[in-house]
Amino acid sequence: MKKPPPAQGKERAQPARLEPRWPVALAILAVLFVLTWLSSRARLFPSWVAYAIGIAPLLPIVGVWLSGAQARWLRIERITTLCFSVIAEISTLAMLSFLVLGMLDRPTAFSGRQLLTSSIGAWLTNILAFSLVYWQIDRGGPEAWANNAILKPDWLFPQSAASEEAPPDWRPTFVDYWFLSFSTATAFSPTDALPLTSRAKMLMMIESTVSLMTLVIVASRAINILGS
Repeated sequence: MKKPPPAQGKERAQPARLEPRWPVALAILAVLFVLTWLSSRARLFPSWVAYAIGIAPLLPIVGVWLSGAQARWLRIERITTLCFSVIAEISTLAMLSFLVLGMLDRPTAFSGRQLLTSSIGAWLTNILAFSLVYWQIDRGGPEAWANNAILKPDWLFPQSAASEEAPPDWRPTFVDYWFLSFSTATAFSPTDALPLTSRAKMLMMIESTVSLMTLVIVASRAINILGS
């Protein structure tokens, strides 16, 4: 006997899609390693503060991986990641303000090496913070992806426009947002991904402004001192 066809109106539940988290953890650990290596950079807080802040988002990432993308761990990961990004960016702005004010009040307050290493640390932290924000807000973030939710995108990636060159179920992952953040901090403008929403444009403007202040004011001053 033939089996009766499935009742119309009922769809088979789709399994949760878990995006690999190792690129996120690797990016965070890489920035922490570089900050440790740049031992001569200026600091507003003790060195252990950076490690405590950096390890915080790694814990829910491990929780998501071990739990198989449970809704509770996905929500904790989203909140922790966004809080980490905000704290990291506020710390970066505070450090840049400290350096700029110090250069204005006392031009010889910082050495060229100290300014150069501080600017590299601020630039990398800026890229990491915004890449995590882009990853968590676009299309609802990994939580929406795991639940197969369809939300409007904040950025238009070339793979979406050229569907014949990409898999039919392609969706951006953290590496795509890492590249988006790197390009924004380097070129100060969109490169391959185009912002579609107002919040995406505002975030890219803020990241470009912080990166511009880091490279033009702090890094250029360090190069002038080292070259003299």
